[in-house]
Amino acid sequence: MADGSATVAFRGNRVGAVATATERPAPTRILAPDGTVPDGSRPPLPVDELLAAFRLMLLSRRVDERASNLQRQGRLGTFSPVHGQEASVVGSARALDPVRDWVVPQYRELPAMLRHGYTLERFFLYFKGNPEGNRMPDGVKLLPYQISLATQLPHAVGLAWGLRHQGLDGVVCVYFGDGGSSEGDFHEACNLAGLRRAPVIFLLQNNGWAISTPVRKQTAAPSLASRAAGYGFPGELVDGDDFFAVYDATSRAVARARAGEGPTLIEARTYRMGPHNTADDPTRYVDPAELEVHRALDPLTRLRAFLEDSGVLQAEVEERMRTEIEQEVAGALAAAEAHPGPHPAQIFDHVYGEEPARLAAQRRALEDGL
Repeated sequence: MADGSATVAFRGNRVGAVATATERPAPTRILAPDGTVPDGSRPPLPVDELLAAFRLMLLSRRVDERASNLQRQGRLGTFSPVHGQEASVVGSARALDPVRDWVVPQYRELPAMLRHGYTLERFFLYFKGNPEGNRMPDGVKLLPYQISLATQLPHAVGLAWGLRHQGLDGVVCVYFGDGGSSEGDFHEACNLAGLRRAPVIFLLQNNGWAISTPVRKQTAAPSLASRAAGYGFPGELVDGDDFFAVYDATSRAVARARAGEGPTLIEARTYRMGPHNTADDPTRYVDPAELEVHRALDPLTRLRAFLEDSGVLQAEVEERMRTEIEQEVAGALAAAEAHPGPHPAQIFDHVYGEEPARLAAQRRALEDGL
């Protein structure tokens, strides 16, 4: 089960390399680009869970397409697609237990949020500018979208530290990118997490770009995962396009955190195959040849090849998934567009559990003025 227990489900050799300080290390890889795994290996999850993970990746890709089109029509605001990073997001999310673990997203983690209890209707509401879209459903262990780069990292550490103080065995998985790792919040959060042995997983999605700034212009370190040693906890570099490798690394990090052994930094080396967001034009700075190289490593294609070769995914099964996904996306969009539009007084909603008198007075003043 994907509950982060101490027993890692995957059986097989992980392919990786140890590098010197001056070499660029190779990430750990289990699932090859052609969908094959090392001899004698078994998949890390039961068949039904692998199919569910593949479906979630398909859903994410379709939402990317639909939301980008809607933004061009003026029906949604600026949106950041997940395209190319589905294995990194879904592989890590499948290692978490939504009942006890928390997800702290940045802005490119929709599939992880959906698995944890967020809804597509709220997603569309959020990008239509309705504050209700960024209110997490009751009981869902998920923090809202965070657009300000890396500011979610200290919050995640505080949340994890608080879980430990309460004697709970929950783990916090916080997502961010290579650009976020260049912010001061990253270093401060890692330092505190290491010092307090907070049960937090820093899931660094290194997609090659901080908007238009390549990683090579951000750091001289051979890998971003190597930074973890400076804060007193392990760092691991994995192939972020390999669902199995990401799931395996995250499962082990969850087990460490539950056992009281503190944080882990996982660098999932992937590639952003679309724009930074719908306000960006990557053709101005991305080498088309480089993009083609990474398209050959597409995480969706890779997992599909494995499932097809294993005999668990037939063409009709995928076609049925796509039909269901189309209906799911259309239904969520219709519900969001039928929702009452945002109202200025909503700026007071969901700020406090119990609204203080001064805030209630401000709300009344605003409503009277309107």
